[in-house]
Amino acid sequence: MSMPHASAMTIAGSDSGGGAGVQADLKAFSALGVYGTSAITAITAQNTRGVFAVEPVSPQTVSAQISAVLDDIPPGAIKIGMLASPEIVAAVAIAIAGYDGPVVLDPVMVAKSGDALLSEDAEAALVEMLIPRAHVLTPNLPEAARLLGRAPARDAQETVAQGLALLELGARAVVMKGGHADGPTCIDRLVTASGPIALEQPRLTTRNTHGTGCTLSSAIAAELAKGAGVAAAVQRAQAWLHGAIRAADRLDIGSGHGPVHHFHEVWA
Repeated sequence: MSMPHASAMTIAGSDSGGGAGVQADLKAFSALGVYGTSAITAITAQNTRGVFAVEPVSPQTVSAQISAVLDDIPPGAIKIGMLASPEIVAAVAIAIAGYDGPVVLDPVMVAKSGDALLSEDAEAALVEMLIPRAHVLTPNLPEAARLLGRAPARDAQETVAQGLALLELGARAVVMKGGHADGPTCIDRLVTASGPIALEQPRLTTRNTHGTGCTLSSAIAAELAKGAGVAAAVQRAQAWLHGAIRAADRLDIGSGHGPVHHFHEVWA
């Protein structure tokens, strides 16, 4: 008898340019050998140069998508990305209340172009309803600061301190992403109750980094769905994403911030 294939679900917005959001998540799932399902929370009109329109999906339809998937294709992990409004945050929180698998929460607030993707009242709802549900929270430094009402961390000590503060909000583990920091090395810090782990990669020079946050969180979810522990999932996902960024210029997609190369290990 065959065994069910590992699957993961993404709950996020749609990126018409294909580099971020649900499209990036499904590409990451596929590249890492995991079957992907989805619930779309918002439709965006965007490309590599910017976001030109955002239309949230109704909370009822978001909830119906999640329920349909959980009822028939239960995922080994759920990744949550762009949620747009407090009503959608609440709908997602209620819809996954009975789900007992790992949840990776990427607090998507601002697009690579600088366009806002989460309202201020939705941020408060996210902190109250979904951060306590997260097995892994994956903010970049500006997002972590915004969630805590602080200035962005300036060094390793402040980064770890903010990660610990996010643990106090209920997350079981926090990945403080270092892409917005300076220096020749990019350091992501996994912060848990057991202490921080620094994950280092050489900083790469490329403008094609659209969707890196979405891709990292979905890669972590894929590894969790395959049965990895949190530390191993984060380490594998970060190393794989580094390869996707390193190969991004080979794609030559668009004239702005192009996507990372999700299939760098597959395509010739």
